[in-house]
Amino acid sequence: MPCSDRACRIPCPVVSVFRPVGDESRRRSWLRIHEEEDGMKRSAPLLVGRLLLVLALIFSMMLWGVGRGYAQESKECAPAEAETPSGEAGMASPGAGETGGPAAATPSAAGANIAFLPKDVVNNYFANSFKGAQEAAAELGVSVQQVGPDTPNAAEQVTWIQTLTQQGVDAIAVSANDPNALAPALKEAMAKGIKVVSFDSDVAPDARHLFINQADSEEIGRIQVRIMGRLIGCEGKIAILSAASTATNQNTWIEFMKDELSKPGYEKMELVDIVYGDDEPQKSRDKTLELLTAYPDLKGIIAPTSVGIAAAAGALEEEGRTDVALTGLGLPNELRQYVKNGTIKEFALWNPVDLYYLTCYAAAALVSGQITGAPGETFTAGRLGTYTIGEGGVVLLGPPFIFNAENIDQFDF
Repeated sequence: MPCSDRACRIPCPVVSVFRPVGDESRRRSWLRIHEEEDGMKRSAPLLVGRLLLVLALIFSMMLWGVGRGYAQESKECAPAEAETPSGEAGMASPGAGETGGPAAATPSAAGANIAFLPKDVVNNYFANSFKGAQEAAAELGVSVQQVGPDTPNAAEQVTWIQTLTQQGVDAIAVSANDPNALAPALKEAMAKGIKVVSFDSDVAPDARHLFINQADSEEIGRIQVRIMGRLIGCEGKIAILSAASTATNQNTWIEFMKDELSKPGYEKMELVDIVYGDDEPQKSRDKTLELLTAYPDLKGIIAPTSVGIAAAAGALEEEGRTDVALTGLGLPNELRQYVKNGTIKEFALWNPVDLYYLTCYAAAALVSGQITGAPGETFTAGRLGTYTIGEGGVVLLGPPFIFNAENIDQFDF
C-alpha cells in the first residue's frame, strides 16, 4: 500500500534512483555529438558550394593569367609586310624548290669530284650536314669530300682553295668566312675550269658561279627579331651575339634585324650591343656572360649562329637567368634540351642537310654543263624538286622554319 501522509503519520521513506555521474556525462556528450552531426549535415551543402565557388574563382584567375601570358608571347610587334620575299615561315625541308619554267633533266656528271669547304669542319652545323651532300652524290654518281680549317679562318680557307685547285677537283662548294679574302683564290680556280658554288655564306659575286642561299636573307634577319619581340612583349633591351665580324651572312642578317627594329611597334625595344663569338663555343659563352654583366636589365639575346646560340643557352642556364629570352639560329639536336627546359622558347633555321643536298646537285649541274649560272635557268635537285636561278646567280633553298617544344622532336639534325 502506498504511503501517504494522510494515511499514516509515519514519515515516508525517501526513495531515490542512483545514476552515476559518468553516465550523465556520456549522455550529454552523446547529445552534443549528434547535435554537431546534424549541424554538419545541414551545413555540408553550403560548405561544398562555397568550396566550389572558391575553386572556380581560382581556376578562372589561372586561365586569365595564362591567357595574358600567351597573348603577350604571341604578340607581333609589327605585322610582316606583304612584300617580304619569303612570306611566312615554312617547313624546314620543302617538298620542292622554286619553279620558274619547265623542269630540266637531272644533271649527268658521273665521276665528278666535288669538294666542300665550310667555314670550319668541326662545327656540327657543317660536320653533321655533310651527309646531305653524300646522299646527293650517291644519286648522281659523283664523289664528294669535305675539307677545311678546324676553326673559322679565312686565311686557312684560301690555302685549302689553292690545294683543291692544284688537285684539279671539278667543283668547289664554299661557305666563306670572309667574302673578299677568298675571292682571288676562287677566281684562279674558275680560270682553270673549276666550278665554284658558295653556300650558307656568300663570297664576292664575281668569284663564284652560284650562291645557294639557305633562305631569303631578309626573312632570316627579320624573323629573329619578330620571335624576340613576341618573347619579351615588344619591350626591353636586347643584344646580338654574332659569329665573325666579317661573316657575310651574319652581317646581312644583322642589317635586316636593325631595319626590322626601326619599324613602328618596336619603339620600346632597344638594341644595346652587338658582340662576336667567332663561332667558338668558349668565346661565345664568355661574350654572353659579358653581356649579362654589362646590361643587368637585358631582356633578350639574338644569336644568329648555331655555335653562339648553344653557348648562350648554356651560359643562361648556368647563371639561372630565366629572365633573359634567347632566340636565333640553331640545330634541333643541339638545342633540344634547352627547348625542353624552357631556356629557349623558339628559334629558327632551315634544314642544313637539304642545303648540302641542293648544293651538290647545283655543282653537278654546273659541271655537266646543264646550267651556267645565268638567271632563269632551271635544274632538278632530286627529292627537293626543281629550282630556278634568280638574279645574281642566287638559288633559294626555301623559307626559314620556327622550332619550338611542340615540333622539335620531329627533326633529327
